[in-house]
Amino acid sequence: MKQVVQNYKSGELAVLDVPVPGCKPGGVLVRTAYSLISTGTELMKVSEAGMSMLGKARSRPDQVAKVMQSVATNGVPATYRKVMGKLDSYTPLGYSLCGVVEQVGAGIDDVKVGDLVSCAGNEHALHAELNWVPKNLYVPVPDGLAPRHAAFGTVGSIAMQGVRQGEPQLGEVALVIGLGLIGQLVVQLLSAAGVRVVGADPDPVRCELAERLGAAACGDPASAAVEAAVAELTDGHGVDQVYLAAGGGTNQPVELAARLCRDRGRVVDIGKCRLDLPWNAYYEKELDVRFSRSYGPGRYDPEYELEGRDYPIGYVRWTERRNLACFLDLLARGRVDVEPLVSHVADFDDAVETYRRLKEGELKAVAVLFRYPEHTAEAAAPAVAVPAVNVQRNPTRAAKTPVRLAFVGAGNYATSMLLPHLTQRDGVELSTVVTTTALSAANAQRKFGFAEATTDLDAVLGDKSIDAVFVVTRHSSHAELTRQALLAGKTVFVEKPLALTEDELAGVLAAVEESGNDRLQVGFNRRFAPLLQEARERFGARSGPASLRYLVNAGRLQHGSWYLQQGTEGSRFAGEGGHFIDTASWLLGSDPVSVYSVATSGNEDLQIVLRYPDESTATISYVTTGAAGFPKETLDLVADGKVLRLDDFVRASVYGPKKWVSSRLPKARDKGQNAELAAFIKAVRTGGPMPVPLESLVATTAATLAVQAGLAGGAPVTLARAR
Repeated sequence: MKQVVQNYKSGELAVLDVPVPGCKPGGVLVRTAYSLISTGTELMKVSEAGMSMLGKARSRPDQVAKVMQSVATNGVPATYRKVMGKLDSYTPLGYSLCGVVEQVGAGIDDVKVGDLVSCAGNEHALHAELNWVPKNLYVPVPDGLAPRHAAFGTVGSIAMQGVRQGEPQLGEVALVIGLGLIGQLVVQLLSAAGVRVVGADPDPVRCELAERLGAAACGDPASAAVEAAVAELTDGHGVDQVYLAAGGGTNQPVELAARLCRDRGRVVDIGKCRLDLPWNAYYEKELDVRFSRSYGPGRYDPEYELEGRDYPIGYVRWTERRNLACFLDLLARGRVDVEPLVSHVADFDDAVETYRRLKEGELKAVAVLFRYPEHTAEAAAPAVAVPAVNVQRNPTRAAKTPVRLAFVGAGNYATSMLLPHLTQRDGVELSTVVTTTALSAANAQRKFGFAEATTDLDAVLGDKSIDAVFVVTRHSSHAELTRQALLAGKTVFVEKPLALTEDELAGVLAAVEESGNDRLQVGFNRRFAPLLQEARERFGARSGPASLRYLVNAGRLQHGSWYLQQGTEGSRFAGEGGHFIDTASWLLGSDPVSVYSVATSGNEDLQIVLRYPDESTATISYVTTGAAGFPKETLDLVADGKVLRLDDFVRASVYGPKKWVSSRLPKARDKGQNAELAAFIKAVRTGGPMPVPLESLVATTAATLAVQAGLAGGAPVTLARAR
């Protein structure tokens, strides 16, 4: 494998071929996807390596003291050989990365091969293709967080530990001196904690960036701007905390901290700067000076870092590993944004040239990432299986009227989009409604005329007179309720999604195989929309590959919506994204073979590219940050010199040898629910084929799951069909 190294004696940087580290017990072997260059700490080491021996000695007086002690103990010749031998050796660089678990050591049970993890440690999270990382120095990456962002985990933990040392409280004002990588993260963490922040840095670009990321005001520490901002925000009292995130040999940060801090305020040193405390200034204000030690408790403790002995949470709330996990959680929820800090992404093979450009000032950057070879990205996003449908179908039953239906769940969608259509349909009998609370069942019975209302699901599944069961509950229960209903021999209509995980999907298909019952429909209604069906007919057949663009202006959810409960109900796209994938696949006439997905910070807006067997592509832009007045869904299909356009299920047009435009008269949006229900009821009544083949429902569900896997892995996900 390859690794970036430096010779501290000569200053030489190189990418060496070195042996792959072994996977020892108590840790995992990680293949790197992205590693982060710390433009502060690492460049300081690189610069020191290029100094003369006298310069090195001046920059590291602590090491000189050790050398002198060795001379006194071992003599000059032995000490000289020891020092020169150490200097003339390759040393590693790097301490913050994200990668994929390639091998799991004995005693590890919290991750598995293929999982994405964020890793820390200047001996374990190196700029190398493979690293062995002990348990307390890695954490799983939350679903949906991009690997390039998860690579910031270590520096984020450093910033977080510094903020914890400052003990900020809501409404306080803080001063951050030094707006490099750590300083920018401190600004965001403080802002997320409800603290107003003033930043100080001589670089106007960094000041502007910090203001965009949440600082109230920023300026050059040598100007009057910072002092004026502090005075305005604190009524002249001074800031509650100062965070020293600057480096260099000047004592200006320490002096500025004393001048702008309030009486009995806190000064936290995070960076490596000169600390000649002006005694009078610090004494008169009785300032509390604190140091922040790297990533948090556990750092430099070999029992914690190497042996995996955690500190009890009741005694040490925030350890290295807990800080790392907390920072990744903030990233995943969009409370901290690292994308604006990424100044440059370099291929790992160009590491030496990248360091040279940084050292010489040719490349000015806050954060630089190394991107590792393509096979890393492929490993980061493993294939999602599309299970085969294996079923010995039971004999179809004779036609029957009326069709007796049961509803499991009677929430907003069921009562507004399904039941109103069914109550008006001849040959349908609403038999039983099942809910978890008695009152909601009673309300549905009263409003829609169900014969019975109950909270007993087993009674419904055991009732042989009921022909079909509608599953319209929250997403997390869909797969299990569908499985139970299929095993009970019922025809099932389940609202999207069919499943939230590959295991749930496999469980549904296992029930199909066990029971011989494949009578299943998922509520993908858009393919049944009359306007879209007519537009597809007008578009006609095609001979070449097509390009499809689908913009979904989803909008923001109201606070408190259960759709936001991603831990239990899956992501928002996992819940409704199948609609758009199914529509695209229906228009293109096949199921996708691969999925590529990327997201903005916080996964608010998604871009999804589906590739099909005939080289057609569909791009779904699922956005929540658009204007509320813009149509929710617009779609364009382009192929063979023709274009199909759909405007929010109100108007459609086809451009080709002949132009067709639907009626311009105002119409109510018809997204196909009524036609879908009609097709489903017909299939139940006649025993004929289901409206959508089960293989298509499975493929759409697998593609929806692949979107989440792609966000985690940062590369196209193959949809591997079982044979």
